[in-house]
Amino acid sequence: MSIKDVVEFPKLGLEFTLDKVAFSIGGLHIYWYGIIITAGILVAAAYGLSQTKKYGLDPNRVIDTVMGGLIGAYVGARLYFVLFSLSEYDSFIDIINVRDGGLAIYGGIIGAVIVGGIISKIRKLKFPPMLDIAGLGFLIGQSIGRWGNFVNREAFGKNTNLPWGMTSKDIQFYLKQNKDAIATNNDIIVDPLEAVHPTFLYESIWCAIGFIVLHFYAKKRKFDGEVFLIYIAWYGAGRFVIEGLRTDSLMLGKLRVSQLLAAISVIVSIALIFFIRSRIKRAGEYVFYKDTEESKLFLEQFEQGKKKDAKKIQDSENDENYDDEIDNDNDESSEEDDSDDVDLDEDDEEDADV
Repeated sequence: MSIKDVVEFPKLGLEFTLDKVAFSIGGLHIYWYGIIITAGILVAAAYGLSQTKKYGLDPNRVIDTVMGGLIGAYVGARLYFVLFSLSEYDSFIDIINVRDGGLAIYGGIIGAVIVGGIISKIRKLKFPPMLDIAGLGFLIGQSIGRWGNFVNREAFGKNTNLPWGMTSKDIQFYLKQNKDAIATNNDIIVDPLEAVHPTFLYESIWCAIGFIVLHFYAKKRKFDGEVFLIYIAWYGAGRFVIEGLRTDSLMLGKLRVSQLLAAISVIVSIALIFFIRSRIKRAGEYVFYKDTEESKLFLEQFEQGKKKDAKKIQDSENDENYDDEIDNDNDESSEEDDSDDVDLDEDDEEDADV
């Protein structure tokens, strides 16, 4: 596909000239896809850190877990995508190059949970409430990140007559080149010249709505980890429908991998929610981690650490101010000495005149 293209929404009378490259440093192109994905991660991380104390988690331990989770998400997302499309890659460089796309969200979720879980265990961080924060962060990152697909003119669906159908030369070229494969693998007949579903937009909106709903529901959650399970069910339900519209699905034989995984995710997550709620009901009481003595102790230690750091900074600033005062005193003393020397010289001159 080309670097630059015009994306049209014919029935809305809208046109957008999109360039995959944001800017270049020497001969190195920096792509909008990477910038948008990074922006999504940063916004999600900022939100997550703002929620840590509400869930009774030590922000320092959360940062360590998030950093590990991001590495796991990147590796998992790329491996998932590559494993189901190995024939498209000729070298190791092609496999690790993601500047032009090629990250699968389900692989990212799996990688983040595995690596994040390991880091949480090492750092003695309670994982279920951490997952709640992660689920909300995933929704933010996915909602923003899908716009990278828009810039790349990818992740679109089959033909549609809806008012928001879109098209471009790149989209038409892709459909012409893969028309037969799409019909064989996905049982979808496409007309390259007709508008297609902007499935990237559907998923972005679905994730944004999910974030808003879960952000407010989090205050009413029944147990630690429930928000994450609802996230899995919410995203899975939307992805199952949206994936059925797409023409570029990763396939396992005749099955759409992401659609199959979405269906399993919905069933398993809902079953777990009912199972855990029923256990809590039988037990008669549930204590959130934020209400435990361990959580309160960790947060107290975190606050004490903040105070110590603030005191060190203040002491350092006081020392610098003290040194400045000494330097100023020395300068003033030096000026007074010079003044005395001048007075003595003047006295000498008067004696000489006498």
